[in-house]
Amino acid sequence: MRILIVEDEKGLNEALKAILEKSGYVTDSAYNGTDGLDFALSGIYDLIILDIMLPKISGLAILGELRQSGVSTPVLLLTAKSEVEDKIKGLDTGADDYLTKPFDTGELLARVRALTRRKGEIMDDELRYGDLCLRRSTQELSRGSSSIRLGFKEFQLLEILIMNKNQIVLKDTLCEKVWGPEDGSEYNNVEVYISFLRKKLSHLHSEVTIKSARNLGYTMEGGEK
Repeated sequence: MRILIVEDEKGLNEALKAILEKSGYVTDSAYNGTDGLDFALSGIYDLIILDIMLPKISGLAILGELRQSGVSTPVLLLTAKSEVEDKIKGLDTGADDYLTKPFDTGELLARVRALTRRKGEIMDDELRYGDLCLRRSTQELSRGSSSIRLGFKEFQLLEILIMNKNQIVLKDTLCEKVWGPEDGSEYNNVEVYISFLRKKLSHLHSEVTIKSARNLGYTMEGGEK
């Protein structure tokens, strides 16, 4: 699951990044409103943590632009205690929740979990499809009594494919969600990791397969009878 942090205070941005990544989330950071808006409009994020007071473009202006552009990604606003009016404006503009600075780490993570669940993500530790079980906490893939540990990017790719089972997931989507919007990874990176995953499915003797849709992307099949 990928989260965008738009916060101009570098220390806080880095602290948020550390907290979220320790809890298993993938993060990208923006330190001003212009970059934050560009990242957010990509539509690849599962949640956006957005400070109201930002250089170049304010958080409220970013939020308004996102909602006008049809981006429905959940937004958690970061506000100061004195910004009561901005909290109201933010909720009216389309924010899903707000958190007052300074905040407790436990409260932050609870709100993140609530907002990502609201979007419909499956947040159980075990993600199942066909004869496979993918454990988020250990990045372990198993079939029956056999199991194998996945690398981080393998895990991210497989999680996306399982959550979009029986649907074609575009290579562009996989590149952006796993490597990020600014990485510039070529498609062959995706192909290499898909090859790794296929070998591990074969090693587990799974009935599930990863099918290629020529010039488009990939889909998981074989998990439903």
